[in-house]
Amino acid sequence: MHSNKIPEEISLPALLLDLPAFEENCRQIASYGNGKKIRIATKSIRSVEVIKRILDSSSVFQGVMCYSPEEAVFLVEKGLDDILIAYPCWDKKALSDISILNSKGKNIICMVDAAEHVDHLNHIAKETKGSFYLCIDVDMSTTFFNLHFGVRRSPLKDSIAVLELARKIKQLQNLELIGIMGYEAQIAGVGDKVPSQRLKNSVIEFLKKKSIKEVEERRNKVVHALRQEGFSLPLVNGGGTGSLDSTTKEDVVTEVAVGSGFYSPKLFDYYNGFLYKPALFYALPIVRKPAPNIYTCHGGGYVSSGPPGKDKEPQPVYPVGGKLLDLEGAGEVQTPVHYENATLEIGDAIIFRAAKAGEVCERFQEIVCLSDQQIVGRHKTYRGEGVCFI
Repeated sequence: MHSNKIPEEISLPALLLDLPAFEENCRQIASYGNGKKIRIATKSIRSVEVIKRILDSSSVFQGVMCYSPEEAVFLVEKGLDDILIAYPCWDKKALSDISILNSKGKNIICMVDAAEHVDHLNHIAKETKGSFYLCIDVDMSTTFFNLHFGVRRSPLKDSIAVLELARKIKQLQNLELIGIMGYEAQIAGVGDKVPSQRLKNSVIEFLKKKSIKEVEERRNKVVHALRQEGFSLPLVNGGGTGSLDSTTKEDVVTEVAVGSGFYSPKLFDYYNGFLYKPALFYALPIVRKPAPNIYTCHGGGYVSSGPPGKDKEPQPVYPVGGKLLDLEGAGEVQTPVHYENATLEIGDAIIFRAAKAGEVCERFQEIVCLSDQQIVGRHKTYRGEGVCFI
């Protein structure tokens, strides 16, 4: 996207995919695989057709990582397999379906990090006469000077704790341990080039470098400990878009998960060395001119999850120079944008970028694919398929 001029036949508001930028991102991500398999993180994509487009673009892309058991069943129905569920889940109905699907030859892997998860899955497998493939989530957060650097995920922080859970799984005939996952969120999901935060950026950059070494050592210890006890571990998953370079260099890693890089949302503007092109946008129609230099759009309050802050707000990008109002921001039913020098009329479009990938897809039924400002395809989002998983 290089302007706010879009085909007249597009009804606004609309979600837009700059197809050449998206395809270039696919090529770039594949080239950084370093011999590893790249698993598609569906939370950041939320469109079956776009997921399939990525998988078809390179043999490096294999399998998907989804975020709920219901979603895993849905993706199987849509023809996908090799599905890793990234988070522990409890929904008995969906897990029962997965147990049965696995017994019929599908490959859906559930995440565990506690004995309670294992017992629950074992009980369901017995009831359904099915089976589960399991992946153990290992904590990859780091601590420096009593500062917790990372996210609160798994309670399993070392090889001793992981081995204890793995031994429990090994005793249960309906469960099979496939591998481990460790998500180094403090590397993959934290920006180190945030505007007006020079000191904080320097601290984060320093902590990231320290974390990379510690994460590699911890993952190595866990994998070697498990393999010494006879666990084959065909799957050792790590990383994300923001840590693709460092995670793929680890010898024990078999695959990395990538999602946000394909759309390249606003938050990734705040990463040093980030190479991908903005590809996902949304267009809002101007419906009011309440004051000189202020243009009010219909809808647009697609604020991203995480700690509240301006970095989670959407960003008007075309025409260039637009700014949200400090006291109003982006609203659910209207979003005013201030321009110092712009000649816009009611009915014109303003193009925005969301802060995070994927989440904005929950607000639209389709993604309109554009090339040279021309419509070249339309892909349904999860919402357009009539489903919602979180």
